[in-house]
Amino acid sequence: MSEDTEYTPRLRARYETEIVASLMKRFSYTNKMQVPRLSKIVINMGVGEAVTNPKLVDAAVQELTAITGQKPVITRAKKAIATFKLRENMPIGTMVTLRRERMWEFLDRLLTLALPRVRDFRGTSPKAFDGSGNYTLGLREQIVFPEIDFDRVEKTKGMNITFVTTAGTDEEAKELLANLGMPFRS
Repeated sequence: MSEDTEYTPRLRARYETEIVASLMKRFSYTNKMQVPRLSKIVINMGVGEAVTNPKLVDAAVQELTAITGQKPVITRAKKAIATFKLRENMPIGTMVTLRRERMWEFLDRLLTLALPRVRDFRGTSPKAFDGSGNYTLGLREQIVFPEIDFDRVEKTKGMNITFVTTAGTDEEAKELLANLGMPFRS
């Protein structure tokens, strides 16, 4: 992509044109900078079985790279836990932090492609807020993303997707995510 062409993801454009005005009216903000916005999305894939099969971490890295378009970081155990046969500094998962355009593109793909493919999907839980305006969504399978080739998946792995917002309260964050298209169940 050349530098002179400015690309704006469609969800971000919708946020800037429609959602900011809607939230300003709803919460009676006086300044556009008071409106909550999405600051980053953190995707964490824990691979507990990596203790016995270290190749699962490599598969998780490949899958998370395909889903997000960004290479994840391998997370390691902080402590040794003998009952789980876990030693300190052993690779036990992967995580990736998305910001700016990649964040908006991922959110768009998650809402329009991945969530509708979840089996028996009735909406996301409206109770998964942390009290500071951040929301965490858990997925049981990575195969709901169209980027994952189902035939190459050795083991289905779940993931946690955390939406970090600048909202001060959970109500503001919920309104922001609902306006972006998060299908909360009622």
